[in-house]
Amino acid sequence: PAITKDDYIHFIKLLSPFAPFMTEEIWENLGMKNSIHQSEWPKVNKKKIAHEGVTIGIQVNGKVRSEITLDENADEDEVKNMILQDPKIIAWLLGKEIKKFVYVKGRIINIVVG
Repeated sequence: PAITKDDYIHFIKLLSPFAPFMTEEIWENLGMKNSIHQSEWPKVNKKKIAHEGVTIGIQVNGKVRSEITLDENADEDEVKNMILQDPKIIAWLLGKEIKKFVYVKGRIINIVVG
C-alpha cells in the first residue's frame, strides 16, 4: 500500500533521532526550509489507534483455568458476568461457593472458591 506524504513526513520525523544525517538530507529533498530537528514532533491521532482489548488469564484458586479478551476499561461487574458464562469456569465452580473475586483492571482475574 502507498503511504501519504503526511505519513511519510511523520515517519521521517520519528526516525530523525536515530538517523539524524540521513533524515536531514531526506527532509531537504522534500523541500523543507528549516532543519528536521527544529520541526514540531508529530501528534498522536487517537482515532487511528486500534483497541482490540487485553487478554487475561482467569484463575480459580490461583491456577489458570481459562482466558478472556476484554476491553481495557471493563468494570468488575461486566467482567464477572462474562466469566460466569464461560463453560470452562462454570465446570470449576459447580457446587462451590465463590468466597472472593479479585479483578485488577487489565492484569488479573482470580476467583477463590471453597
